[in-house]
Amino acid sequence: MDSKHQLIPSEPPPSYDEARKSPLAHSRSPSGTSGVKRPPPGPPPPLNLPFLNELRKSRIVLASASPRRRQLLAQIGLTKIDICPSKFAEDLPHSLGALNYVLETASAKAHDVYKTEINNTERGEPGIVIAADTIIVSHDGRILEKPRSEADHIAMLKMLRDQGEHKVMTAVAVMRPLESATEPGYNMETHVEETNVKFDGDVSDETILAYVRTRDGNDKAGGYGIQTAGSILIERIEGSYDNVVGLPLRATLKLIEKVMEPEGDVHDEDFFVDSREEDSD
Repeated sequence: MDSKHQLIPSEPPPSYDEARKSPLAHSRSPSGTSGVKRPPPGPPPPLNLPFLNELRKSRIVLASASPRRRQLLAQIGLTKIDICPSKFAEDLPHSLGALNYVLETASAKAHDVYKTEINNTERGEPGIVIAADTIIVSHDGRILEKPRSEADHIAMLKMLRDQGEHKVMTAVAVMRPLESATEPGYNMETHVEETNVKFDGDVSDETILAYVRTRDGNDKAGGYGIQTAGSILIERIEGSYDNVVGLPLRATLKLIEKVMEPEGDVHDEDFFVDSREEDSD
């Protein structure tokens, strides 16, 4: 069977009513048709939320080439996305500290793409720009990004195994142009999500080498993908799974909702709590 068809169910999922009925209720009638009407085939409908419905009428720009982030956005029904990777060098000094480093990098990516796309005469200005940056913070506080070579990749995974625990930090920045002339001409909301990850301390060097040679982790911060074969290295996580994949979806949805609110709305309190406190490690 073609691998791309293995993920597609042979039949649509049952309706709620059908799922609650006994197996006898699903038997075929003499005419060969099911006794219960099944829903139409295909994926489930997108989230029916007013701010998302409004956003789907406009241009959604993702300032990232990551297929994983695009797939995560599709889970909330944002499928028509323009991929416009940021050209920001991502060379901020690590001396900023992990939280400031990842937040400033994501914000710089958003600004970089926003400045390019706001005057796009062919496609029109974006409804929103979504940018993100993911880093690994080792147990001893080092910022890890994508491995530079096979040797670096092996050493990175061995260090994460030997240290036991690390953090995955993803900063998300969402920008929306304002219709008014209010400075600076856009609204931007940001959030930093943290997830604690525990590596399996019994993973052998042989297993690490075998994983590295799959090339699965080459393009991922920390050198592994939890949603692919890299899951064999992980014992457990505490926090958002999507954050480890590359985009904390719950937090991103809240950022989108906030920037899509009518201009001039006043908020008495921050949307998120404790996401911007400096790491004490």
